[in-house]
Amino acid sequence: MPQNIAEFRIIGRVGKINRREKVTFVNVAANYNRRDGDEWKQDTLWNSVVCFSNLTNQLEVAGVGDLVHITGRVREGQHGDTNDTGYRTELIADTFSVLAKSTGEQV
Repeated sequence: MPQNIAEFRIIGRVGKINRREKVTFVNVAANYNRRDGDEWKQDTLWNSVVCFSNLTNQLEVAGVGDLVHITGRVREGQHGDTNDTGYRTELIADTFSVLAKSTGEQV
């Protein structure tokens, strides 16, 4: 039987790493080119990725500004109570690799 999947892949620069006890949140900037009339412009989109403890070793060597490659699955989540329910799309990392260390440039 075919499997339905929702996956993502991001190659971008780390903007912030927020380590918690069982989970780490990593903000990654990815750039996209778009045409504006006769010019090309570059837009930066920020992605928040959830990394669980299975990626601890890879996250220990990552720092702000590093170029990273992350793959994983997309999950819909819900928070709040029955009177005030909110929804969010979560990016759950399955793999995390540092491709290049930061050269000191800002993201």
